Amino acid sequence: MNKNETYHTPVLFNESIDGLNINPEGVYVDVTFGGGGHSKGVLEKLTSKGHLYSFDQDSEAKKNMINDSRFTFIGSNFRYIQNFLKYHGVTQVDGILADLGVSSHHFDEKDRGFSFRLGGSLDMRMNQKSKKTAEEILNSYTEESLADILFRYGELRNSRRIASLLVREREKNRITSIEELIQIIKPLFKESRLQKDLAKVFQALRIEVNEELLALEEMLLSAEHLLKPEGRLVVITYHSLEDRIVKNLMRSGNVKGIVDKDFFGNIITPYKVITGRVITPTEKELKQNTRARSAKLRIAEKIG
Repeated sequence: MNKNETYHTPVLFNESIDGLNINPEGVYVDVTFGGGGHSKGVLEKLTSKGHLYSFDQDSEAKKNMINDSRFTFIGSNFRYIQNFLKYHGVTQVDGILADLGVSSHHFDEKDRGFSFRLGGSLDMRMNQKSKKTAEEILNSYTEESLADILFRYGELRNSRRIASLLVREREKNRITSIEELIQIIKPLFKESRLQKDLAKVFQALRIEVNEELLALEEMLLSAEHLLKPEGRLVVITYHSLEDRIVKNLMRSGNVKGIVDKDFFGNIITPYKVITGRVITPTEKELKQNTRARSAKLRIAEKIG
């Protein structure tokens, strides 16, 4: 197993590469480079006339850069996809691929603070240059704002109780570690649901730290302008919040899912949904890659 595979094993690899319906001479974008697994799959399908642009805001991803004249790495958040591609002289592409999950590499790095199982610092930044951390959020946001984040991004019904307890405890001592956070909120969860509820708390904080849903919306709206007619948008999601945004965009042309119809009752949308039913990992993949457990693949084609 090479270093890229240990960094991050690509989920739904064959299904997503096939979903791009790759034109060997086309221009493609992998907006979540990570360990480069999906990017390598795209490059294998391209001739010398094709090109792949890959985005990743995490500076560590640069260690996995591919030495290939057909490849360009862009160290940025994918929300800026249109601006950076324009800088490279690209205004239209044949396909865009996004694997929205947090890489196994991030979960395995204690100092990054993504995993409640490892303990460590309350960081959770995808972009290490960003100033906002989970620690800052927990110690400076108002009780109302904390409750809102936990409810909206973690879908925690007891978000107000959690927020209230966090504010009371931080008045005594600043919350600086994952271990401290867990000790504070643990009494509010049933033992049988502790792991799942802690995962929801960490998901909520991570989304807020990295502005994940806002960035996703901005990337998807840019994709509509970038894709050529019959160009493919391929997205792998891992939780209901991001999946809902992707599904709405593909079916209705907007992230809210507001349907607009023409005179004949046809839905007005820039996309044709290719995946009638969402694609999920096979039993074989689930056994080999636990990260694939909640993955869903959706594919849409730009209408000409």
